[in-house]
Amino acid sequence: MLKQFWHDHPNVASFLLLAAGMLIILYFSARHVGFTLSQWLALGAATVVLAALSIWIISWGETS
Repeated sequence: MLKQFWHDHPNVASFLLLAAGMLIILYFSARHVGFTLSQWLALGAATVVLAALSIWIISWGETS
């Protein structure tokens, strides 16, 4: 099932893996900073957007 999803939607699968990894790194690197909930949500949203943009830019090379 996962292999089929990866084959059918490689960009979406890459985005999900990258976003999850980046969110985990964000949590472990900033867990003792003392952010409020709204700050955590803003950082998480920015991280997910950055992951999406990264995969989008990487996908530009696939069409060349």
